[in-house]
Amino acid sequence: MECSELTERMIDRLTGRPSGSDERELEAHLASCAVCRAEAPRLEAAWRGLGADRDLVMTEGFRARSLALLEDEMARQRIRAFRPRRDWKRPALQAAAVVLAATIGWFAHRSPAAAPAKAVPAGSGALAANESVSNVSYRPADETGRVAVSFDVSARRTVVGRPEDPAVANLLAYLVSRDAQTSGEKARAIELVSSQYGAGAKAAVSPEIVRALTTTLAKDENPGVRKKAAAALASFPITPEIRTALLDALAHDRNPAVRLTAIEALAAAARQAPADERTIESLRQKAFDPAENGFVRAKAASALKAMEF
Repeated sequence: MECSELTERMIDRLTGRPSGSDERELEAHLASCAVCRAEAPRLEAAWRGLGADRDLVMTEGFRARSLALLEDEMARQRIRAFRPRRDWKRPALQAAAVVLAATIGWFAHRSPAAAPAKAVPAGSGALAANESVSNVSYRPADETGRVAVSFDVSARRTVVGRPEDPAVANLLAYLVSRDAQTSGEKARAIELVSSQYGAGAKAAVSPEIVRALTTTLAKDENPGVRKKAAAALASFPITPEIRTALLDALAHDRNPAVRLTAIEALAAAARQAPADERTIESLRQKAFDPAENGFVRAKAASALKAMEF
């Protein structure tokens, strides 16, 4: 179990839905993770507070949105400076794996669930000095007398460069668009992009970064991440691609905070140059839509008043 799963696992427990194995995984994780152990009582208290309102009806949509917001907040609170702990087990395991790989048979550097593991001859020097070893498993000798040692190998890498360097820009664009990360990690990547390429920055934003942000604004499930993507796009010089992304968010995003951010961005762009016809029409529709959120209607009306037609 990962820390990012705590909210959903706890709600499953509070609603009486977890399986036996899920409950055991949760208990084991709480026993080993001080952060989640401290967070669990706060989630229980919040749940009891919701239960105090007898007339409250919990819909699936509300539950999904609440889970996304809670997960985003928890992930952002957990971001802190990394200080590696000294652990004798890792160096010992690393040394043992290197010795075994150098003296007996071959090892597989991919996990069993991935593509078929490639056998590497002993003594091939496949391990670099800065690489760590995990998930070690052993296979007894086969009919030829060869044994196998399998483990995952990883190393931390750092990319250093100026924001205008293509390697840095492409890496940041990838981090914004990458799906295999928590909402907090993606939000942090967007904040970094906004600080390096936004208003007042010397580096020009790359098309790859703009594309990654517009895709995030259109498709990410977390409303907090979408709001950050809209704010980041608003900090760049307006282009047809950015304007279209903001107008689409205003028309279709289901979260009022995202729609408000889109209106603010479009209004700011209109202060630099006259607004185009589609922007004016979109704001007019929101300002007079009786089904729209009241704050969104007021913001759209205010933006229209300030525009030059």
